[in-house]
Amino acid sequence: MYQGDDVVLMTDAKPVDRVQTGVRLERRMLKVMKGVAELHDISLGDLIEGVMLHVFEGKAPFSPETLERIAQLKTVYGLDLTAMDSHRLQEASDER
Repeated sequence: MYQGDDVVLMTDAKPVDRVQTGVRLERRMLKVMKGVAELHDISLGDLIEGVMLHVFEGKAPFSPETLERIAQLKTVYGLDLTAMDSHRLQEASDER
């Protein structure tokens, strides 16, 4: 289970019913997310669940150290989007 910067032991595991889903994400953002999951040795799904559970409670999901690593990953992958862009994202043409 993901909690801030620590992977918590599953001694108090909570049973859940997970479903497979297909979501479309911005390519560079996905690369950063995968990098963060790898840093914490957790799956991308566990990262997303952990981040969302923190956000649902108004808690910051990442420590200052992890935020520094995220900034580095954003630079590596050229991710220049910010929270201000979140409701203005539009599909680009398929030209690559």
